[in-house]
Amino acid sequence: MNPWQIAAVTLGVAATLVGWTFFIRRIVKFTSFFKLGAPTLDGERTTEPGARTVTLIREFLGHTRMARKPIVAIAHWFTMVSFGVLVLTLAQASVQLWDPHYVLPIIGHFVPYEWLTEFMAVMGLLGIIYLSVVRQVRHPRRLQRSSRFFGSSFWQAYYVEITILIVAVCIVALRGLEYQLQLRSEDVSAIHFPFTFWLGNLFSGTETSTIEAWVVAIALIKLLTSYAWMVTVGLNATMGVAWHRFLAFFNIWFKRHPQGRTSLGALQPMAAKGKQIDFENIDELDEDAALGVGKVEDFTWKGLLDFSTCTECGRCQEQCPAWNTEKPLSPKLLMMALRDHADAKAPWLRAAEEAAGDAVTKAKAAGEEPDASAIATLRDPHENVDLLGSLSEHAQQEAVRQLVGEIDAANPTLGAVVDPDVLWSCTTCGACVEQCPVDIEHVDHIVDMRRYQVLIESAFPTELGGLFKNLENKQNPWGMNQRKRMEWAKDLDFEIKQVGGANESDPEDLAEVEYLFWVGCAGAFEDRAMKTSRAVAELLHIADVDFAVLGDGESCTGDPARRAGNEFLFQMLAQANVEVLSDLKARKIVVTCAHCFNTISNEYPQLGGKFEVVHHTQLLNRLVREKRLVPIAPGPGEAASTPTPVTYHDPCYLGRHNGIYTPPRDLIGSLPGVEYREMERSKEKSFCCGAGGARMWMEEKLGTRINENRTAEAVGTGADKIAIGCPFCRVMLSDGLTKAQSEGAARTEVEVVDVAQMLLSSVKRDGGSAAAESSAQPAPV
Repeated sequence: MNPWQIAAVTLGVAATLVGWTFFIRRIVKFTSFFKLGAPTLDGERTTEPGARTVTLIREFLGHTRMARKPIVAIAHWFTMVSFGVLVLTLAQASVQLWDPHYVLPIIGHFVPYEWLTEFMAVMGLLGIIYLSVVRQVRHPRRLQRSSRFFGSSFWQAYYVEITILIVAVCIVALRGLEYQLQLRSEDVSAIHFPFTFWLGNLFSGTETSTIEAWVVAIALIKLLTSYAWMVTVGLNATMGVAWHRFLAFFNIWFKRHPQGRTSLGALQPMAAKGKQIDFENIDELDEDAALGVGKVEDFTWKGLLDFSTCTECGRCQEQCPAWNTEKPLSPKLLMMALRDHADAKAPWLRAAEEAAGDAVTKAKAAGEEPDASAIATLRDPHENVDLLGSLSEHAQQEAVRQLVGEIDAANPTLGAVVDPDVLWSCTTCGACVEQCPVDIEHVDHIVDMRRYQVLIESAFPTELGGLFKNLENKQNPWGMNQRKRMEWAKDLDFEIKQVGGANESDPEDLAEVEYLFWVGCAGAFEDRAMKTSRAVAELLHIADVDFAVLGDGESCTGDPARRAGNEFLFQMLAQANVEVLSDLKARKIVVTCAHCFNTISNEYPQLGGKFEVVHHTQLLNRLVREKRLVPIAPGPGEAASTPTPVTYHDPCYLGRHNGIYTPPRDLIGSLPGVEYREMERSKEKSFCCGAGGARMWMEEKLGTRINENRTAEAVGTGADKIAIGCPFCRVMLSDGLTKAQSEGAARTEVEVVDVAQMLLSSVKRDGGSAAAESSAQPAPV
């Protein structure tokens, strides 16, 4: 070897050792970092390992979430897969510093491997170029807040893109040079170099020694670039754009649902030390048990993994209704803030844990029982200020800064990591969770922080005080008297069965009827929603469905309380409802409210209440298919000659949270004289009405109103009717439409109606005789 080649070898070996040292050291630190988090519910994240592995493979190789941006998904797939496929080229480049002619043994001349290597190198190169162009086209300097990359760390993204670009170019160049070298030393055909032989032919007149020098130089560039990347990511634990390629595998595998469902629907129950909190025996809870999340170490290890896995791609931000209406909440920026805060505080927390461990060891060595209170103080860095002396000067400064940087939304002036306006802007619509390609569970984390603010700090928007009071005293958000729960049925021309009622036909329990019609608070007290309740009752009566209601025995499901963070109040309401439903032998329940549907179906099982719950659009759609309800076309004098344009708004808690998109659309499609028009943001990408997460009872003081944004989109379709399937959506879109009409931005004939009302109008065109034989038996839902 000549002197410069010896220098190249020396540099390559040094880079290899340094690169792997920094990289492995960071992995060890990550492991200890995640251990700082609270435990998850026992067994929750490790059940059904086979199903979890299948889910991981499907999401990884199928790019199921990424596929919502198809071209980006293809480019990212090749870039991602090439990272694993081409890892052996790193080993080959290392040896090429000694021997430019070196080829990997066994597979080095194996044609399928050679084709795969070159194909992935070329496609990875094209993929990263495309992704880099997308980042520039969608750059915040052009699109401001509407860019999904707004707030992302651009130096990190540029560094990763440049690294991948250099490595891919080096691999392609090395393959071309290897072709020319092999032509001169052995009998080789272009079949072994399908994409790079042309590049090798460019060096056909170059001396062999020069080509060898080029191989050594390019191999060194490849190695230095790769190991510089290892050093960089090893020094930057918060470099999510790089670390996600490793951590995403674990984050997906440990997701809440082994079969691959998004972590929506039910909220996670409150837990302490890996056990679900028993609110009936709350007095037995340890004094130091955290209720919600007030400090970053209160998050579970899965939460810390979530933050570290964030890729800063901004898909959540792009879909977030709060961010799209100029509010400070961005799910991406929230995860980044929590990630940075957790990383900064980690050394302090480790020191606290070590101090506590040393104290326990000393006590046991002396034959004494460790003082639990003293150990708890040592483990709390807020109490154990002596820890500062064991930290470096930089860590001490960071620790002092973090003392006033907790997740304390009650005191934003102290430099809280999470501002109260960020925390309370969330509608819990789930758009962020639905879009996240690495399965971060944003909604659970936000609600956990709300729980701490409500239960420990008593710090929440003033409007929620009235909501909590009404729910506690009157069992409904409106504060109405329970005796008025049946007023919605007063003008019906048939009798509504009420469980335990005074009439002879009233059943003693729900085993005597097919369905319990859960009217809900909105359906019983809110004027617009009462129309939906009457329409559903009439349709069930026409179809001869045997149903009953609870009347004043019904109370709020607790959804607003839980999503506002008041878990105590939710438990009180939910446990009472579960007891009533169980005592009355409820079997099948039909609901008109998407929030009631989600709570009874997904969250009551956490309290032992397992019932078969169906949304009214599902049941009505089935009745239409069974011909028990038959929509009738308008007569000549009843409607205009052109069809009525209709659009449908997907309720978040029916759609994203529960995956019910088809039945409401099928039902609308079954109505004669209707022309359906889909909004651009629909189904999984539907835009929230703004009512979820208890936002319906909070003033919207920041930015523009979410409901007005959504109403403008619905009106923009040219529809005469905006169909909905949830009373919360009806209230919000009706208010938005009223304002748009008052400002001349919407036609006066446009109206918001429930799908049930539209069906009833069509069915009653012949006086209700369109119902088929009442003896027809319904199919299972």
